[in-house]
Amino acid sequence: MPLSPADIDRIIQMAWEDRTAFDTIETQFGLTPGEVIKLMRSEMKPSSFRMWRERTAGRKTKHIALRDFKVGRFRCPDQKGP
Repeated sequence: MPLSPADIDRIIQMAWEDRTAFDTIETQFGLTPGEVIKLMRSEMKPSSFRMWRERTAGRKTKHIALRDFKVGRFRCPDQKGP
């Protein structure tokens, strides 16, 4: 299913947020972390993409499996899903 411009904007917003894990994006939009990276690369300026990658690389909050703490589910009214 192709993504709408609104979906792409929301994915980019979620990817920039520190607390939103890639798993959450996958659940809501069906994009794997690799697909999110490809989307970010195609939608951002090269310098902004590099800054984002440095920011997210190895960040525990972006990968649920790396978290050593339990985070309650926060759901923004704009998010899809239950």
